[in-house]
Amino acid sequence: MKQKSIYIIDFDSTFTQVEALDELARISLKKHPDKEAIFQRIEDLTNLAMEGKLSFGESLAQRVRLLEASEDHLKQLIKHLKKKVSKSFSRNAAFFKKHADQVLIVSGGFKEFITPVVSPYHIRKENIYANTFVTTGDGKIIDYDHANPLSEEGGKVKLMQQLNLEGDLYGIGDGYSDFQLRESGLIKKFYAFTENISRESIVSRADHVTPSFDEFLYVNNLPRAISYPKNRILCLIIGDVAPESLQLLKTDGFSIRHKKTFEPKYVKDVHMLLLADGEKVEPEKLKEALKLKTIGYLGNAKDNLDLKKCTEMGIVVFEDPKHNPRNANFIPKRMLDFMNKGTTYLSINFPNLQLPLIAKSHRLIHVHRNVPGIMAQINTVFAKHSINIVGQFLMTNAAIGYAITDINAEYDKDLFKSLKKIEHTIKFRVLY
Repeated sequence: MKQKSIYIIDFDSTFTQVEALDELARISLKKHPDKEAIFQRIEDLTNLAMEGKLSFGESLAQRVRLLEASEDHLKQLIKHLKKKVSKSFSRNAAFFKKHADQVLIVSGGFKEFITPVVSPYHIRKENIYANTFVTTGDGKIIDYDHANPLSEEGGKVKLMQQLNLEGDLYGIGDGYSDFQLRESGLIKKFYAFTENISRESIVSRADHVTPSFDEFLYVNNLPRAISYPKNRILCLIIGDVAPESLQLLKTDGFSIRHKKTFEPKYVKDVHMLLLADGEKVEPEKLKEALKLKTIGYLGNAKDNLDLKKCTEMGIVVFEDPKHNPRNANFIPKRMLDFMNKGTTYLSINFPNLQLPLIAKSHRLIHVHRNVPGIMAQINTVFAKHSINIVGQFLMTNAAIGYAITDINAEYDKDLFKSLKKIEHTIKFRVLY
């Protein structure tokens, strides 16, 4: 009989993008004359503990003493933290609802701010394990409960030993206390979460590095909001491209490589290509780039790309023939809109289609040669698999048809194989 899976998730810099005590300090010490020095000391204490260079208990005690915080400050912090939930956790809220009995938040942080932040994600209060503050009658935070094992060095290990959970346990976190669970043998695998911060001392010891929660769900074959983790999508940038272009694509979560030339080792794995003005892609490389989905050209692509071949291969091209300075961001944004929503608006070789995001659905992209009867075949496949179509869009030009279908969340996985087998199919992709 298969063991039940239990997911043990850290809070600071994992479920949220920030370290909550650091943020609380910025609120509580806002008017303190030595605030910058104190902020730095608290941040240093946090990092020393996360890297395993200072005991967690000593780090926590020193940080709480430096805070000078109150319950009113906590209310401000909670409001702030709700806006700082890690993007990949936020978009996968449906996972937490479906697996509510399998998810534990285990943190060296404090329940007073963790519970109100994670509860909207259907995480049960009884599954939240964290420290608690000690306050005075007028609401000042003066200490914490030292009897809680999570306030001690190795606290997560001690807690999990006490809980003695049955099943396959998986840990997700960014710090040394998370790795200690793996070191102790209490969990099956430790996933170093690096969406917000990457600590080499932790990454080097992890069973798997997960740059997003999408990646964790993907490798464990669990339901997720997007079909393929963005960190696995290779975006190659060639030539003299403005830093803001790189940052825009990197911030969205794609795996970025910035090179002087289109090196052969990247040809078969590249999904996105952003080219500086004057850069060329040789026809033989283009033919081998079977995973390539979109090209952004920061100049006139006409004499530097085989546009006909791009169209035949289902590669969407965006260009900036007039060298508009604003297009350092405009062209990458068009690429992002295509990768995230399927939008081809202002493409130079594809039918122009603008698409709204539709909630609680999967978006399927089918690129095919523009011959009669393809849409009938696509919809016949949907009918055979009893698929409920939420929305459907089709645009064509002389060469190709570009069909987008939004379907409900339940589907037979053989559906995708059937759609790919339709004659004259060029490319098929599940967006989310």
